[in-house]
Amino acid sequence: MELWTKEKVAQMIDHTLLKPEATEGQIVDLCRDACAYKVAAVCIHPIWVSTAASLLTGSGIKVATVIGFPTGATRVKALEARDALQAGAQELDMVMQVGWAKMGRWADVEADIRAVVEEAKQVPQSVVKVILETALLTDEEIVEACRCAVAAGAHFVKTSTGFGPSGATAHHVALMRQTVGADAQVKASGGIRTAADALAMLQAGATRIGTSATGTILAGF
Repeated sequence: MELWTKEKVAQMIDHTLLKPEATEGQIVDLCRDACAYKVAAVCIHPIWVSTAASLLTGSGIKVATVIGFPTGATRVKALEARDALQAGAQELDMVMQVGWAKMGRWADVEADIRAVVEEAKQVPQSVVKVILETALLTDEEIVEACRCAVAAGAHFVKTSTGFGPSGATAHHVALMRQTVGADAQVKASGGIRTAADALAMLQAGATRIGTSATGTILAGF
């Protein structure tokens, strides 16, 4: 059985603040806490990317931002991605077009993801995570969405925005891990607030955790 230490878990966390009312002062606090916790990344709205990039310079902590958030129903994701990367983002958490997935328009879903991936290729070492919003999908749709993400060149598939009807489940994480295999990683997000929640996701196959409850989670390890 794998030993999950506080330090190891911290390195798998995206310390997140995506409330629409977030202020610059809260972003400063988020980055300060991220440095103290030694997490993998902070995840914030695009408007705060340049602020976070400046605050985290030299820390080794990545700046992640969201694209097409929270619905995915937009035609300008590639433009959003370009702007975020130019501002200093290193990781892009894009929302899949869920409506197309429900319609079975998988070629369009894949093309939507690929457009963001192609933008990310312009910045070495940048990462694209595809948010599926799993609570809105059947298992079969989750499998197909994962296949589209991998085919488009995405680096991660991700469960949820945190704004959907429910968040991550161990079942969905395990299904995503089984589907992508070694071709991509899995980020669990949405409703992960305790060490027990995080452990369940890690044991199911998640390699990254998105949460705003980082301090509480790490205290449990």
